[in-house]
Amino acid sequence: MDVAISTLLSPIILFFALGMGAALLRSQMSVPEAFAKGLALYLMMAIGLKGGVEMSKNPLTVEVMLVLLAGVVLSFIVPAISYFFLRVTTKLDQTNAAATAAHYGSISIVTFVAATEAVRMSGLDSSGHMVAVAALMETPAIVTALFLANRGAKRETPVAGSERGELIREVALNASIVVLVGALIIGWIAGEEGTARVEPFFVGLFQGVLCLFLLDMGLSAGRGLRQGWRELSAATIGFGLYMPLVSAALAAIVVMMLGMDTGDGALLITLAASASYIAVPAAMRLALPKAKPSIYLTLSLGVTFPFNVTLGIPIYIYLAGLMSGAGG
Repeated sequence: MDVAISTLLSPIILFFALGMGAALLRSQMSVPEAFAKGLALYLMMAIGLKGGVEMSKNPLTVEVMLVLLAGVVLSFIVPAISYFFLRVTTKLDQTNAAATAAHYGSISIVTFVAATEAVRMSGLDSSGHMVAVAALMETPAIVTALFLANRGAKRETPVAGSERGELIREVALNASIVVLVGALIIGWIAGEEGTARVEPFFVGLFQGVLCLFLLDMGLSAGRGLRQGWRELSAATIGFGLYMPLVSAALAAIVVMMLGMDTGDGALLITLAASASYIAVPAAMRLALPKAKPSIYLTLSLGVTFPFNVTLGIPIYIYLAGLMSGAGG
């Protein structure tokens, strides 16, 4: 309960609530797009660099490799489970269900950053390799979604060879992946001593920049919810609220099986429970152009993201604590 209250009353969550409330009330508040992209770039550089530095302190062990593999497997499996729930409980067709499911197998890097801060504020430690797990979980969900979209679909046009190549390039060279992995490698190579000179910029300013970015994300989530709610049925909105908990429960079992620490476990659970709204929408526009962004983007950004950064993260930290104790 203390973790939940401290998270909900933290400046980063309150700024998100401010932005979302302003958008829902049709305020003219806005953050310039170029500035918002710069904030996102900074956050990915900072979290990647920090993860690389932490990884440089410890060797790549079998335990770490198992966590990396578990993240990839979760990213493949969660979209299939999401697709099943969408097809059974909602009226979404095969294409829209597959496109939406892809978002719930991939990850939200902003949710991961917020969870990292919440873990730190809770007095828990996390490992640098969790950044690598985040990077690896970005793309497998897209592969599963394309398989589901084309499985038995007679009327859908399959992705052509040239389009498939473009999709692979789009996913592999997505800006968030390039910056995150690149900063991770730089931090790994430079180590703690090499990055000491840039620490005031990437560590000292981090929380302030995160507040600015979440203000913008709140504005985006509020606008998306205000404009796209007509496309979402009650069952679809319900999916956006319960699916993160289903994914979290699945990841919690993995945390227990691998005997992960509470901090790392909380981050893995958060990654599994988050929903992409940057990399996957770009891929779906190319691979499944008939799918409606008003459904999958509004659901991931307007419903699941606010749930995760307000209520979800404290739940995931608590769940990780239970599973870490059970695994020990």
